[in-house]
Amino acid sequence: MANRHLSRSIAMQALFEWDFHEGARKSSDVDEIVTRITEELAPGLESGEFAKKLVDGVVVKQEKLDHIIEKAAPDWPLANIAIVDRNVLRIGLFELIFGNKTEVPERVAINEAIELAKTFGGENSGKFVNGVLGAVYKEMGEPGKNDVPAKKKRPKDIPYEEMPIEKLGGAVVFCKKDGQIHLALVHDIFGYWTLSKGHIEDGETVEAGTVREILEEMSLPVSIVEAVGKNEYIASDPEKGKIRKQVNYFVAECGEADFDKLAVGKNKGGLDDCRWFTLPEVVELKIYDDIVPFITKAIKAIK
Repeated sequence: MANRHLSRSIAMQALFEWDFHEGARKSSDVDEIVTRITEELAPGLESGEFAKKLVDGVVVKQEKLDHIIEKAAPDWPLANIAIVDRNVLRIGLFELIFGNKTEVPERVAINEAIELAKTFGGENSGKFVNGVLGAVYKEMGEPGKNDVPAKKKRPKDIPYEEMPIEKLGGAVVFCKKDGQIHLALVHDIFGYWTLSKGHIEDGETVEAGTVREILEEMSLPVSIVEAVGKNEYIASDPEKGKIRKQVNYFVAECGEADFDKLAVGKNKGGLDDCRWFTLPEVVELKIYDDIVPFITKAIKAIK
């Protein structure tokens, strides 16, 4: 395991050098770079094959990997992403999507990339890489979580009416404190403040699942007050193809005694912050258009 972590470090540094000299680089140069860096920094490494395999894979799949990064982080043009972060993301995505899952499970690929970002990147690199890879992992349907066979064929061109439905629950969380109404919102890696939401497990009611997800995502114990509406969107899953995600939104109250418990839960990729806001402050936030009606309706209900 230590050898593989070292090999990933070598791969990242080789890709950094190769990417830095973009104007003059050739795909044939990359093997020489890996060999040289291995000899300089890890002469005792038992095998450099894993590092070469990673680098070669990233170079071959670079166009696809970059396209995924652009989709997962639309507010960050690829050229504006720090060169370390960009290549750590390429390595992480290559292992996450194209790697051998029996050797490197998805969660291991993500964690290793985060460690690379923390080691070689800036102060916020680990958080940024965690957010992007976590978002991609969620859109992939969190493969490996339920031991879904990796080679299961993905259905294509399913009519809308026949698409699988995935149920989610979310809430406008409020707390009355010091004579004011406060709303708890989460912040995602794309720069938006949004509502906490998550998957409803088999056997759960939507209300119970929503309460559980808010506790896991925001560390807040809440109680459901009332429903404020539903939303639906289509997402792509590598195993199921296109799926319909149906979100039920509620108003949920947090007691004043739990106000200070607000914090982003562990392993919540895609989120980097959560905070309480007074109603005047909410108006000034960058919020997704599709959840504004639910927030508006919830505020009326709370008042």
